[in-house]
Amino acid sequence: MLSVQIFGVKNSPATRAAERFFKERRVAIHMVDLKQKAMSPGEIKRFVDRFGWAALIDSEGPAYADAGLKYLKVSDAELLQRIEREPKLLRLPLVRAGNALSIGQDEAAWKSMLTPSPASLPRPFAR
Repeated sequence: MLSVQIFGVKNSPATRAAERFFKERRVAIHMVDLKQKAMSPGEIKRFVDRFGWAALIDSEGPAYADAGLKYLKVSDAELLQRIEREPKLLRLPLVRAGNALSIGQDEAAWKSMLTPSPASLPRPFAR
């Protein structure tokens, strides 16, 4: 059975949209409220490796401007620390289903997570 992990904050409309999308399709959800529990550095690295910092950080959001990041040059390590303190710096929600990842409100990516990959399909019996 497919399950997804959603990293977000409860009061985010995009996070609620992801929850609703998967609940409507009867997919098991593991919700991680980033205001309650920060993402592990390894989990963040998984998204950074796939998409890069530029895609992961919500540079248009108020949290980015409030943190002064429009004008500061910070290291990746400091950026990780800031994300732990203020999860709204991320483009939420972050969704993971196995090796499939998505950032932000991306229904096309969510739909592709519901489609089984050819490798996960049962193989026909060979004679």
